[in-house]
Amino acid sequence: MSSKINHHQKINGQNFPQPCPHLADFRARHGSKPFRAIQECLRVKPPGGRAAIRRDPSEVPRCGACGDASRPRLYACMACAAVSCHAPPHSSHVAMHATSTCNPPGHEIAVDVDRAELFCCACRDQVYDCDFDAAVVLAHTTSIIQSSKPENLRKRRRIDYRPWSPDLRERALMVSNASPIDSSSATNGDLPRGLRGLNNLGNTCFMNSVLQALFHTPPLRNYFLSDRHNRYYCQSKNGVKMCLACDMDAMFSAVFSGDRTPYSPAKFLHSWWQHAANLASYEQQDAHEFFISMLDGIHEKVEKDQRKPRNQGNGDCCIAHRVFSGILRSDVMCMACGFTSTTYDPCVDFSLDLEPNQGGSTKTASTKSNHSCNGEADSMNSSQNYGTSTLMGCLDRFTRAERLGSDQKFFCQQCQVRQESLKQMSIRKLPLVSCFHIKRFEHSSVRKMSRKVDRYLQFPFSLDMAPYLSSSILRGRFGNRIFPFDGAESDALNEPSSEFELFAVVTHTGKLDAGHYVTYLRLSNQWYKCDDAWITQVNESIVRAAQGYMMFYVQKMFYYRASERQVTS
Repeated sequence: MSSKINHHQKINGQNFPQPCPHLADFRARHGSKPFRAIQECLRVKPPGGRAAIRRDPSEVPRCGACGDASRPRLYACMACAAVSCHAPPHSSHVAMHATSTCNPPGHEIAVDVDRAELFCCACRDQVYDCDFDAAVVLAHTTSIIQSSKPENLRKRRRIDYRPWSPDLRERALMVSNASPIDSSSATNGDLPRGLRGLNNLGNTCFMNSVLQALFHTPPLRNYFLSDRHNRYYCQSKNGVKMCLACDMDAMFSAVFSGDRTPYSPAKFLHSWWQHAANLASYEQQDAHEFFISMLDGIHEKVEKDQRKPRNQGNGDCCIAHRVFSGILRSDVMCMACGFTSTTYDPCVDFSLDLEPNQGGSTKTASTKSNHSCNGEADSMNSSQNYGTSTLMGCLDRFTRAERLGSDQKFFCQQCQVRQESLKQMSIRKLPLVSCFHIKRFEHSSVRKMSRKVDRYLQFPFSLDMAPYLSSSILRGRFGNRIFPFDGAESDALNEPSSEFELFAVVTHTGKLDAGHYVTYLRLSNQWYKCDDAWITQVNESIVRAAQGYMMFYVQKMFYYRASERQVTS
């Protein structure tokens, strides 16, 4: 590239290049129509490769002035489509075309016919236009979709879901080894099967509320009810007396048996106490801490079994992480040189700050390696106990870039010194079930006091997580052009579904040291309140007005993966 004319403007103490005046003049004359019209001339070959400008796929562009087709750069004028060459430091026919007195003003903007990049002949530099970039991105996306469509259709047909029906031999095995369920008990009170109250065993509403949500988590429910973890086989094979997954299997059998009398999860409570000895008491515990601890207990059981593949990063190590596991991306960017350090961490839930104006870093997620309940915040402003927040607003703050303080400088590998930086979180991989934990309990180490935040939170029944994916965050940070070329972040193409549906809400009422947990469940588009041993049907407005503490969302669309094992008859 030859000499450049650089004009800069200062915004928030940082220098940014000013927009090209010739591009602004071109848009004032012609609008965005020429940039959108060029879509018909964009050719992407091979799919996923670089875009080029060709009116005909077999066209060989040549400079209109010298007739040469082998110049380093060939540009087509956006005003008249004339092709000219640019070979600095030698001749530049494209610059001569732009300044020619034979042409009216407005021929300064051209496009590289081999790279599909805008070029200002007067500034002799590349320029950026959002409408032109949108046309290039659309050409890339269309090319990728068209090239992968036949393959995807073949895969979809090959692994398409087929309902299972037992043959005569399997039916005989089921009859001889299963206990029939009384159909009359299933319709008692017109409640769906699986709705059964849980007895409070002494300040155990925190456990009952989370268990009710887990009983009706679709992937988890299907796993245990299809006998994927058989407690009798597990205990006889491994000789383990304490297994949270075995106790979960027993509870699923009891809850979905059709019996409506309240169930006492005493054996599960005892097993959990053995796993989390520091929480073994009849004092009220935190529901979120119990949720993380219980998933950790199921995961530890799988880790001890050396015959199980342990791939935590992909969430395939156990049923707990298969259902709730996601991956977070953390980007820390040096404010001096722009170098970005990226790390990925597995998580099983998203802890979101309810306060709209708190300082410091308030973004936490429970990772598989350290399942700690991080609900601390040093800001104890009691005036923030009123007002309204939204779940989308909490997610926006979770994925918003924040400037780290001078005491949090990170070592830049490019500058080789500690520099001030920007940090931004995003979601690399969505779980099948997303659990959102709202940090309502605050503990200040400075004032040595704790309090509960009673701010009302609006949460939607349907949630689109696409804006919070890493691909969307990167596209917003760098522009659309980086998205088709960045193979490391193809979340939008790989994520099966970013749309989620609410099915359970765990609420907390009362004070920090004396409160009560209740769960609202949505079954067959009807809401039910699970208050320990009592199950009642409630209106949707009651759920919307509840003080949400944990919200469980499940993906609207499940995609099945082909099994690697061959089934033999």
